[in-house]
Amino acid sequence: MVTATSRYRPDYAVPPGWVLVERLEVRGISPAEFARRCGRSPKLISEIIAGKAPLKPETALQFERVLGIDASIWLGIEDDYRLHRVRQAEAQKAEESVAWSKQFPVSELVKRGVLDKASSPTEVVSNLLSFFGVASVDAWQVKYGSANVAYRHSPSFESSETALATWLRLGEIEAEETQCADYNETTFRKALRRVRQLTSTPTLEALEEARSLCGDAGVVLVFVKPLPKTALSGAAWWLSPRKAVIQLSARHRTDDHLWFSLFHEAAHILLHSKRSIFVDGTKGRVTAADTETDETEANEWASNFLVPTRLWERFVASSRFSDDSVRQFAADQSIAPGIVVGRLQHEGQLPWNHLNHLKLRLEWTV
Repeated sequence: MVTATSRYRPDYAVPPGWVLVERLEVRGISPAEFARRCGRSPKLISEIIAGKAPLKPETALQFERVLGIDASIWLGIEDDYRLHRVRQAEAQKAEESVAWSKQFPVSELVKRGVLDKASSPTEVVSNLLSFFGVASVDAWQVKYGSANVAYRHSPSFESSETALATWLRLGEIEAEETQCADYNETTFRKALRRVRQLTSTPTLEALEEARSLCGDAGVVLVFVKPLPKTALSGAAWWLSPRKAVIQLSARHRTDDHLWFSLFHEAAHILLHSKRSIFVDGTKGRVTAADTETDETEANEWASNFLVPTRLWERFVASSRFSDDSVRQFAADQSIAPGIVVGRLQHEGQLPWNHLNHLKLRLEWTV
């Protein structure tokens, strides 16, 4: 006995209306006359012919009585056509999903152990959807593709939307898994004053204590290595009304930039909307006026918090920026000397290549 090993599945299907037109032409019956004989409206017959309206069982039975072609044949043609349309739509959606998945740094996520290595393009799509915790690409667009993002824009650096969403999701997952106290602004401000003093201590130990202090205040501090095409330093947002998140990338790999980014993001938590995601170093989707105001406020708050404006202006006015004077000023303020160097460079008081030995270089470790 011979058995079929595959099913014949043609790559086309015609609507029943096409067959109907052919039969009406053979019989010499106009569509309007056919509609009268069936007791149906000409509009319905016209839509069936165009493939816009489905052919239902009661209509198929009327076709059988008028044309002598069994209703089951009409319904079979209808079912084949509708199934073919669904298959076409699913195939198109699958192609679009695979194209969507190719925008993500999948190989890097596999390398980090975040995603399993996939055996097919569709499995890559499935793995990415699971990673983001959404059911479809459309759902991803709603949750991550239309995020309300504020930013401190750098004209030299720009992140891709998908890479940025992936980096934020890595922080979101860690934050969701991290237990912390409910947010308390007073406790957070006290924690930041202690973190400020920690900047002059060994960096790794200081960051661990900073994480603990922020957690006790209801703010999860996470560090996520930047991904390809993510030119950003940090982000701040609210995971819930009682849980805030500060996410840092250490992109510049120096202590001054890392600490300033932390206090810059802390300012967003303290000063700005709980509905926005504030990303430092990439383009976002808020009005230019709102962006400029929020970022200026965050920068000014962080700068003044690290070194009060009056003391900073007095130090700058002295124009003494030697190794010893910078170290002494930093010691007087109980902050890392690299922070002072970074600010002097940023304000144009020092060339970018001066006193960099006072900054601590950072490296990511597994």
